[in-house]
Amino acid sequence: MIENKFSKLVQNVKPSGIAAFFEIASSLEDVVSLAIGEPDFDTPWHIREAAIHAISRGNTFYTPNGGFKELKEAVCNYLYRRFNVTYKPEENVIITVGCSEAIDLTMRVLLDPEDEVIIPSPGYAAYEPCVLACGGKVVALPLVEENRFKLTAEKLEAMITPKTKLLILNFPSNPTGGIMTKEDYEKIVPVIKKHGIMVLADEIYGELTYVGKHYSIASFEEIKDQVILMNGVSKAYSMTGWRIGFICAHKDVIKMMGRIHDNAILCAPTISQYAAIEALNNGDKVSEEMKVSFEQRRNYIVSECNRIGLPCFMPEGAFYVFANITSTGLSSEEFASRLINEAKVVVVPGTAFGDHGEGFIRISYSYSIEEIKEAIIRMEEFLRKLS
Repeated sequence: MIENKFSKLVQNVKPSGIAAFFEIASSLEDVVSLAIGEPDFDTPWHIREAAIHAISRGNTFYTPNGGFKELKEAVCNYLYRRFNVTYKPEENVIITVGCSEAIDLTMRVLLDPEDEVIIPSPGYAAYEPCVLACGGKVVALPLVEENRFKLTAEKLEAMITPKTKLLILNFPSNPTGGIMTKEDYEKIVPVIKKHGIMVLADEIYGELTYVGKHYSIASFEEIKDQVILMNGVSKAYSMTGWRIGFICAHKDVIKMMGRIHDNAILCAPTISQYAAIEALNNGDKVSEEMKVSFEQRRNYIVSECNRIGLPCFMPEGAFYVFANITSTGLSSEEFASRLINEAKVVVVPGTAFGDHGEGFIRISYSYSIEEIKEAIIRMEEFLRKLS
């Protein structure tokens, strides 16, 4: 009887393709997990200290709905300092409960039933459920390993229809580690402008770019009003649990988002906002230090994966390796399931990131080098037995 009470839109949302593997892993002992996309560093002390100081002063009450003025200013200063992108704190910024709220807000503000959203595939698993929950239609745009999982103008043009409302861009990419350079974006920007579609630019991994410097699509003035830039403090400052994200966009977009955010959320966590102010204003050095460590882990795990028979290209951003497992003859889900049960190593099947992730597994190198080395030993033995 209760089943008939659920929203038909929500019933269309599939369970997470990642959660099942976490549940299996939690039931086993001596498991090495390379599955979660979370930095293994403690939040830097000066950031924690800012939060502690706020608590000691009794600053534990509601903030303005859209976030502290000081935090909005810190966001704008950060974006200009690091990526040469300009926004006005009083008009173009809203502070969200992590990037998860930012994704949900974007869909709810933009989408009507049957509106189409182009999502590069493989892509971050949370986009599709938010689209479907709003009655939108997902259009998967295949990305290929041969092109280092980049988006091309030709493929984008071929996917756009009169119903296309939104394009989602996530570079550096989860799960592939692929990036888009300024030159890559210069080829697709005219297509975006020509069709007048909106763009959700998820740039949460912008600080983790290992080749050159991250270039934001919001830098292109000719489409800036069409871009909704999303970022946060989770990955760059090891602050995943603090739940602070932010959206920068045209003032009319921010106003419309405020209608939902003010009523459904009220405001992002107060103490976390104080911590985020400190991170964005004074965290460049520690962020760079963490990136150096991730780059060292990346170099090691890519070399080892290729050595043991899990071929992969050198990812240029984020902290994921998207390894090709087609030579094993197993599907992505079969490979990941057997790896947990037979080698007690947790990775994520590529299909958790869309159908075009078949033939791959995502391996996170946001773990210690000791854990990575142990996982490689176990995976090498697992592959030896398979062959």
